[in-house]
Amino acid sequence: MALYEHVFLARQDLAQAQVDTLAEAATKIVEDNQGKVVKTESWGLRSLAYKIAKNRKAHYVMLEIDAPAGVVAELERQIQINEDIIRYMTVKVDELEAGPSVMMRKSDRGERDGRRGGRDRDERGDRPRRDRDEGDMF
Repeated sequence: MALYEHVFLARQDLAQAQVDTLAEAATKIVEDNQGKVVKTESWGLRSLAYKIAKNRKAHYVMLEIDAPAGVVAELERQIQINEDIIRYMTVKVDELEAGPSVMMRKSDRGERDGRRGGRDRDERGDRPRRDRDEGDMF
């Protein structure tokens, strides 16, 4: 069987319980067609780069799937019908990632350090700090 990573974006106005229900429905579709969902990660409510169907944010969910190709076609067909899902993408991978995905590790690192950025910021948090003598000639 082939390995896939499937990510979908759910509308921002859904509750987390409804998003979990969507993930369970996708898992059921895969399992009913002789596939297996290895891991499910909910990345939470995140901002979008641009508005999609009047949504500025979306709930991100990733599924790691071990299944034949026909299962992915059926999963995508069912997701197209669901109006709560605004975007999805399925990628075939050579191997599944062990442990948490990059998105989950990134959020853990920010919480552990107690900050979100990585650069020194000015008092307002707008731009990197820079001294006047650092290259200004005038």
